[in-house]
Amino acid sequence: MPSCSGFSHQQQQQHFTPHTVLHQQPGLCSITLMLLLLLLMSRPSQGVPAAHRLYNKFFGSSANSAMRTVRPTDGNHTQLLTVYLGLQLSQLIDVDEKNQIMTTNVWLRHMWFNGALKWDPRQHDGVDRLYIPPDQIWLPDMVLYNNADGNYVVTLMTKVTVKHDGQITWEPPAIFKSSCQIDVEFFPFDEQLCTMKFGVWTHDGLAVDLQHLKQFEAGYSGLDTFFAKRGIELENYYESVEWDVTDVPVQKNIRIYPIRRKTLFYTVNLIVPCVAISFLTTFVFYLPSDSGEKITLSVSILLALTVFFLLLAEIIPPTSLVVPLIGKYLLFTMVLVTLSIVVTVIVLNVHFCDPLTNQMSPWVRRLFLGLLPRILCMQKPSEKMYPKEQYRNVALVEASYRQKFEAFHRRNADCRRRNAATSAVICNRSALLSDETSQPLTGPGPSNSSTIRYTNTQFMKFELVHALEGVEYITEHIKFEDFKMTLQQEWHYVAMVMDRIFLIIFSVAVLLGTLGIIFQAPNLFHKHPAVPLRPPQDIATTAGLNDTVEDLQS
Repeated sequence: MPSCSGFSHQQQQQHFTPHTVLHQQPGLCSITLMLLLLLLMSRPSQGVPAAHRLYNKFFGSSANSAMRTVRPTDGNHTQLLTVYLGLQLSQLIDVDEKNQIMTTNVWLRHMWFNGALKWDPRQHDGVDRLYIPPDQIWLPDMVLYNNADGNYVVTLMTKVTVKHDGQITWEPPAIFKSSCQIDVEFFPFDEQLCTMKFGVWTHDGLAVDLQHLKQFEAGYSGLDTFFAKRGIELENYYESVEWDVTDVPVQKNIRIYPIRRKTLFYTVNLIVPCVAISFLTTFVFYLPSDSGEKITLSVSILLALTVFFLLLAEIIPPTSLVVPLIGKYLLFTMVLVTLSIVVTVIVLNVHFCDPLTNQMSPWVRRLFLGLLPRILCMQKPSEKMYPKEQYRNVALVEASYRQKFEAFHRRNADCRRRNAATSAVICNRSALLSDETSQPLTGPGPSNSSTIRYTNTQFMKFELVHALEGVEYITEHIKFEDFKMTLQQEWHYVAMVMDRIFLIIFSVAVLLGTLGIIFQAPNLFHKHPAVPLRPPQDIATTAGLNDTVEDLQS
């Protein structure tokens, strides 16, 4: 026996009236009790039998088959049946960007009229409605055309409400997975336009006219084109933590849901690290070339960007027709890092340039040692940068000993000219005397001029000649190393100037690129507010329909 709960509050009061009479006349308990028992046994219930009679009348064995299988008409099978459809959004469960699927929890509100299911409640004990199992009555086979999981129809079959005027209402809950074309151009500052398209599967538009429920409520039934800006009910909507529902318009049998992503999660976990890594690229040119870590830092940044690319590939759909905003920024940063590696190799090559095999051109010297340091406010290479005081004493010692060496040769030659018979040892000893205030010393000799002037009591060693030659070699070597170091310092300074130039260029490029790419997101400047949960109804008719749809799509 089907469960029918068509009882009104008035019927329940009538049902409890005998108990009131029982308490009002306690003196006639036994007689009254017997009379009441006989009355209850002889008279059927006021509510339940009336609902049973209506159910047997409309859905009995003879009429049940027609009610379950035949489309409702008023006797004319060519008559158009109007089915009104409403949608109440309960929850936006998920938006799967990777697979481009939107999962929603909704209540479908079906309403239509059946002229064969009318009765007068006054003739049926006030029963004005019946609750019928869904398998006992014809239902429109409403399907979601753009479903993504194969579940086209409602799976939970709730009871159908039939009113006395022939109005039939069916409001089953459902969880739909609909296809949604994800536009990741401005990801993660994006707004998505997701649609849900419902329609009757079996009957065409000549048999079943599907209209929105608000057309019936607002008196716009029969319009060929209809648009309601507030086409979805949000009174019981459970707000999503990831998405804001910005608009819920409806046009005939098409539901459009523009939604905007909440960007806090991706800003903290994706945007900020990418911006930090991109600005880290500029510090490659601030790192000294002698440290040997410039290439290591550049390659590490490149590997970090590769990891972010892999994370982005896990988020966005692989068949997307546009490049997301964060993808453009990562690609821009990767190009900068690649260029920084190339430039760093060139700068290191200049820094470690061999001055013996690579002579600096005059224009390079004028440009990098003269003009650019003044423009970049850098200290020019000068004698102060390459001090030579440490070699000045060596030059003085060299000059002093060179003079003494030349004086020794002159005295030795004079001695031999004056004293032809004097031995070479005596002349050498005489020539090695180095005091200018010398006093003459006489001594015996083999000839008449045997007098030798001795000017100092100390004699220089004979190894002084070899020592002077060694000092001269060391001096020349120090001069060469000093000259070579000077050239190396000039190449180092050229590399420093190049680093400063590329530091400025890459800093400006990173700043302008970051602002230029991220500020392409329109939501940063024109943020559409989220739809309030209980706004006033705003229904638009055919006037301005095309303009409104174009505004939503743009």
